[in-house]
Amino acid sequence: MDQIEHSAACIYVRWMIRRDLTSVLEIESSCFEFPWSEDEFIRCLRQRNCIGMVAEDDGRVVGFMIYELHRTRLHVLNFAVHPDARRRGIGRAMIQKLTTKLSADRRTRITLEVRETNLDAQKFFRSMSFRAIALLRDFYEDTTEDAYLMQYRHSAVASTSQYPINRLGRLAG
Repeated sequence: MDQIEHSAACIYVRWMIRRDLTSVLEIESSCFEFPWSEDEFIRCLRQRNCIGMVAEDDGRVVGFMIYELHRTRLHVLNFAVHPDARRRGIGRAMIQKLTTKLSADRRTRITLEVRETNLDAQKFFRSMSFRAIALLRDFYEDTTEDAYLMQYRHSAVASTSQYPINRLGRLAG
């Protein structure tokens, strides 16, 4: 469990458990015009490669994230922060936690889709170093709205110049 100090409150990002579902559904319905149903959450979370996380602020669930594990990437399926808890670093804490799951030799990127009309989400993810890499036409089942496919790429901290050069290897090959 990760703790992030913010103002007087503590934000905890942890795995989602069954009893969090009531709070998650409340957040979902307060954030989205076309919210997921309880059955959709349960069906998704029962999949082997699907993971749920929540953010708590002073013991109250104020945000959640559902993502899938793929061989070379993580894919965010659903992400929300309760409207009353926005602009307090909760979404940032959840994305930062997710980026710690990346590595240069395994999963190197995070992908997600954002509605074309959701400018707040677009700006938030851009502030977290996500970039729009494609426009997905007529992406959603509930509307004819397009979506942006956004991606965050892991950047290796160590550069090759930090390692000694093997002159023999260079000569041999």
